[in-house]
Amino acid sequence: MSAVLDSRQSLLPDRFGFLMGLYAENYHRLAHLFAPHELAPGFYVSSVDDGLDVRLQVQERHPYTLELELTYDFVDANTGHPSPSAQLRMYTDAHVAEALHCHPGRHLWQVLGPFPPAHTVLQHRLRMNGFLSRWLEYLAEQGHSRGTLEPMEQHRPVDLPPGHEL
Repeated sequence: MSAVLDSRQSLLPDRFGFLMGLYAENYHRLAHLFAPHELAPGFYVSSVDDGLDVRLQVQERHPYTLELELTYDFVDANTGHPSPSAQLRMYTDAHVAEALHCHPGRHLWQVLGPFPPAHTVLQHRLRMNGFLSRWLEYLAEQGHSRGTLEPMEQHRPVDLPPGHEL
């Protein structure tokens, strides 16, 4: 048999390796798109001609880590929460960024249950970070960038549809 077929597993990354690649890709997309590592904690908005403003909140800065939230400036009429919305962590020393969760106000254990199998957690992280990668690519295609990002003078809540409260 050929050496390529015999070493097929060595040519394809395992799921964990693929996830780490997604984390690195997300870091570079996010760093190129909005450069959050250069921003002070606070609220920022990016407006382009598509009418869908994007909000970025730099929640916390640590020596090698940033905590961020990325969302559109509107609320889902069914849930009453910003959607899509992603809670992100950027590791500036390792050059990786991960989506911690994409469900507003919910942590991983609330989505998957108290003791999910490792395979379930890995699959969920792959889906979230795959979504983040596609979303960041889409935002760049729409023209969002660090050049369109402006600080918000003061935090204002996301526009809520009538009858909904956060």
